[in-house]
Order: sequence, then C-alpha cells, then structure tokens
Amino acid sequence: MTHLSSTTPSSALTTNTLTPATNSSLPAAAVAAGNGSTAAATAASTFKTILETIDPATIIYTSTDLEDPVPEISLPHTRHVLDQAAQILRDGQVVGMPTETVYGLASNALDSVAAQRIFKAKNRPQDNPLIVHVSSLKMLRSMLKDNIIPPVYADLIRTYWPGPLTLLFPRSSLIPNEITCGQATVAVRFPSHPISRALISACDRPLAAPSANSSGKPSPTLASHVMDDLAGKIPMVINGGQCSFGIESTVVDGLRVPPAILRPGGVTFEQIRQVKGMEKVQVYKKHFTDAAMEQAPTTPGMKYRHYSPEAEVVLVEYIKTEGSFASNGSVPTGTTTTTGQYGLILKEIEKLKQEGKKRFGILRTSFTTATPTATTAHTHQNGTTQSPDDREESVIEFPLGQGSKPEDVARELFRGLRYLDDQKVDCIFVEGISEEDEGLAVMNRLRKAASRTISSEPTEFL
Repeated sequence: MTHLSSTTPSSALTTNTLTPATNSSLPAAAVAAGNGSTAAATAASTFKTILETIDPATIIYTSTDLEDPVPEISLPHTRHVLDQAAQILRDGQVVGMPTETVYGLASNALDSVAAQRIFKAKNRPQDNPLIVHVSSLKMLRSMLKDNIIPPVYADLIRTYWPGPLTLLFPRSSLIPNEITCGQATVAVRFPSHPISRALISACDRPLAAPSANSSGKPSPTLASHVMDDLAGKIPMVINGGQCSFGIESTVVDGLRVPPAILRPGGVTFEQIRQVKGMEKVQVYKKHFTDAAMEQAPTTPGMKYRHYSPEAEVVLVEYIKTEGSFASNGSVPTGTTTTTGQYGLILKEIEKLKQEGKKRFGILRTSFTTATPTATTAHTHQNGTTQSPDDREESVIEFPLGQGSKPEDVARELFRGLRYLDDQKVDCIFVEGISEEDEGLAVMNRLRKAASRTISSEPTEFL
C-alpha cells in the first residue's frame, strides 16, 4: 500500500510538472481571436499557451480601504506579466489566474464575446452562470443597477471582503446575458489573492472567472491542473502557487427573505449567521430546496454534477465514534479514532477485486496514530509521480489531513482527486467528514463528485 504525504510542497509539484512556453509574446492566434466578432469566439483556435510565474509576495496592499485600492508591485517581472495578461483580457481573450479559492479562467465580464470564449474553452453548459470578480467597491458600483450596493450586504462586505464570498446583486444592463444566463441577478466577489486583485486592477474592468478546468472535472488548485485541462485552448496561465483555500467561494443571496447560502464555501454558515441581518440565513439543500432555481440556477454549482475525475468516486459518509479527534485536532496516543470508514473501504475493495478491479485510491481523513503524516511521508517527497506500470501497489492513499481540521481537508481535496486519477486507479474512495464549519463545503463538493455513497454497513451495490 502506497502513501503520499499531504505535506509535499506545491512548488515542487509545479516545477516538475510545468514547462513555461519559450515565447513571451501574445500568440498570433490570440491576437486574431481578439477582434470582437462572434465568429472569432466560436472558431476553433489552437494556442501555444504561455505559462508565467508570479510570486504573490511581490504584490502588496498596504491600505485596508476597499473603495479603490492600489497595489504596490516590487518586481518588474511581476508588472510585466500582469500587463501582458491585462492586454490579452482587453483584447477579448481569456487568462488562467490564481485566486485564494481555486484557479479561475478570466475574461472581461462586460464583453459577451469574451464570455463565450470561457464557455468554449471549458466546454461549459450554456445555462451555468459565471461569477464576476472586482478589485474595488468603486468597480462594483459601476456595474450595478443604479450604482447601488444593497444595504443588506454592508456588514458582510465589511467583514469578509476581500475573500472567498460571492454575493448576488440586481443585474444592470452592462452585464451581458452570457454572464448571468438571462437571470435578473449577477454573482460578484472581491477576491483576496494579490495576483487576481492586481490583474483586475491592471485590466481596469471586472472579470468573469469560473474555475479554470474542463467542466465537470475537479477544480484546479495548481497551475499544473490548469495546463493539464486547458493547454492549447487558452493563450495564457499565471502560476501563483497552490491556492490557499482549495474550494470555491461561498455564494450568498441576501436579496431573498430569509437570506440563503446557495453554495457553501470558504466563509462558513456559522460565520455568516453571526453577521447582522444574516441571523436567519438558510443553506440550500439543507434547510430548503427550490426546483425552479435548480433548473435555472442563479449561481454556479447548483444544477450539474461537478468535480468528478475519470475514476469512479465512492464517498463513505462520516461516522462519529468514541475517541474521535479532540477539539484541538490532536489524537491521544493509543486512542481509537474514526476508523469505521476505513474498515468499510477495505471491505469494499476486497469485493471489487473479486469483480476484476485492480487499482484503488483512498483519500484519507481518519487516522489511528497521533501523527498520521509521520507514517506517510516516505514517498513522493519531490512531488514527482511514478507511472502505473512501475508500481506494484494496488491501493494508493492520499492523506487530506485530519477530519477535525476541515480547512486542511478543503485545501487538499481537489489536488488529491486529481493525483489519484493520474495514477489510473479504477475507484477512488473518500472518507467523509463532519459538516461543521468548512466541512459543509467539503461534503457539498464530494456529494457532487461521487457516483455512489456508503453510509453505514457494507451493502450490495448495483
């Protein structure tokens, strides 16, 4: 049984996987495609995708004022890359960029043809709306109906922007139908990642930016993931390292009564309901359902199956047993932890082996020792992977982190799914976690990725 350390540096993975394009200028195909015509947006284009790396630490915001903040950029290379990417965006093309949640595929949110290029590159369903990203409250007002930010959002914005929180606003005529899929509202967020903030500022226009992956696949948390999915389909990707949160933003509709979390994410239900005016906030699919909204979603992640690798994903629901993790995340020596899930997985693997399946992956969140990573750090320390033909092991484990620390599990979830899929496993088992705090977002994504679920004792599956 092979183990992979969850502490493998993301920089190692990026360095070993990605080779920057040798040219530093905009590809001719990108220039030709940026002429603003609908024909150009729908024509097949092949790009020599540029990959440029920026150190996020070279971009600093010294002011906490969100009205119209200006970044301080310490390296000429950072400025050059941002200017290059901004020009591509102003020409009506798309750019892969890091955010604190996942990598986004950005285009000018005020350009309908540019938005069409996002849908084409991702093969995204045409009725799945896009989230718009802004770099200032001034920019937000400029695109809203009557230039007014609804008062219901004042405290949420003050508390959680910039950050992984998306809010629904009344749509103005400036926003193309392609962004909202004809809905009367537009979803907007103010990212906290310095690269995405600075790129929006450099472009000087709001950017639509869904996850930079092929639709339906696990969201990208490394630039290598974007290149795996979209190289040759888009002109440029900016590498800013591993995303710090790893799961998409929370989406809140404060225009509803009571307010609703339409998609759980980086800002938790527990945090939001502490904000003035949000005390009665409800979670979609947990506290209420809305069939009409599911068929005509106002935000991404509501209608379609998402986040699925090629391998079958089987979710083993969280089983709370005696001796679970302490509140500080530690596990007393000799204590039995939440191992019921692991036992169910091993039994299911034995059954699937009898059916002819040979290779299995397990995303682990439960452990039987106080320091789980100490026993899993003996392979892949340089971030490289072995081909399936070189491996004798039939079970490969990828530790997501302790289930008592859902923020760690969230950060590694999509990377783990992609890693195990690259190992050509037949089936990926995932140990579920409690739905408290960030766990709600983790389990939301896992239920959308899984083709089946094990909830208690092993049973026969069709």
